[in-house]
Amino acid sequence: MHTLVTDGTITKYFKNPKGFTLGDLQYPKDIFTKWSTSELKAIGIYEVVFDNSNFKNEYYYINTNQSFAFANDTVTASYGSATPKAHADTLFTAQDETDGLGTEDDVKEKGLKTNYKENFNTQAASLLLLTDWYVVKATEVSGYSVPSAITTYRAAVRTKVNAMETAIANCANVAALETLLEYTSNDADPPVTSRPLGEFPDEVV
Repeated sequence: MHTLVTDGTITKYFKNPKGFTLGDLQYPKDIFTKWSTSELKAIGIYEVVFDNSNFKNEYYYINTNQSFAFANDTVTASYGSATPKAHADTLFTAQDETDGLGTEDDVKEKGLKTNYKENFNTQAASLLLLTDWYVVKATEVSGYSVPSAITTYRAAVRTKVNAMETAIANCANVAALETLLEYTSNDADPPVTSRPLGEFPDEVV
């Protein structure tokens, strides 16, 4: 991406190379690839430097739009401070109830913690569904028992999802939730990728 800078002010943006008129001169689009940086700057064309240092994971934060600035002979595109999304549920207030919008203390909008707990509960239900037929068979076929490995696995899934819910509920803010859920790699060879939240047990079918 390039910009046109005139008298210290950004006056035009080029997302992709294209021809343009500057004063009485018409410039073809290939100057963006054929001209040197110094040649482009001589007519006011600057390649944008992207500064993503303030950009944060959009699962957890609301980022600002990029802003463009010209300083020290450089055009920089940067983000402002990101806003954390609500990690806890937003509840209806007494005024909301008076206004007919909802019942006081009921959930008005789910927070990240509730959304993630529901996601992991859905995953657990999907895992248990694969072995539900063992349980159904045990209730319908005389003399049949669910194999111990299946019983152990199903109990482990429930234990794990309960632990996941507790860990998520204990997160005091968005930063703690992000740390809990995000994968990182260690220095092993090959690297091992893991997250503090852990994983469900390996499937047994």
